[in-house]
Amino acid sequence: MATANNGELYLRALRATRKFVANIKPDQWRHDTPCTDWDLRTVLNHLVNENRWAAELFGGNTIANVGHWFDGDLLGDDPLKAYDDSVAAAAGQVGKPGAMIMLCDLSRGPTPGHAYAGELFLDALIHGWDIAKGSRQDATLDPALVRVLYDMVVPQVAELRASGMFGGDVPVAVNADTQTKLLALLGRRASWPR
Repeated sequence: MATANNGELYLRALRATRKFVANIKPDQWRHDTPCTDWDLRTVLNHLVNENRWAAELFGGNTIANVGHWFDGDLLGDDPLKAYDDSVAAAAGQVGKPGAMIMLCDLSRGPTPGHAYAGELFLDALIHGWDIAKGSRQDATLDPALVRVLYDMVVPQVAELRASGMFGGDVPVAVNADTQTKLLALLGRRASWPR
């Protein structure tokens, strides 16, 4: 998932996901999501955590230095504000000149910024869908972002599945739309929860 504009794609996916976060009703936070064993609050906390980590790692910090800063609940009493603050922090670093060519200190070792941002783009967009589904919103994603991500995922689907972070193959009709095909590649059924 290595392209020079992955940072912008990640930030566009975060902005697209915000509308889903903003429309979660107060009584929905414990609703199930397509992420097995994760409710809405857990999915959003995961995204906030990733954004906070992105801000630090794109800012030149190391995993060892950050340590346990972002363990536990990061949402507090105002989940939307926590999300917005984390997006602003990530954008401040990801959008800097040179961010896509720098090496970020990931658990697998030094990783080019564009590769890391590609992973963050995938997570932000797909977890936006998870949040929309869990909160019973229209889960239609930005078609341009879906197309870009689909084209990025297809050549890497075996590697992504081997990571254990995505479910197995979900069969779809040959004439299914690109969003449905993308979700299926990542182990999700567009018709969830059915």
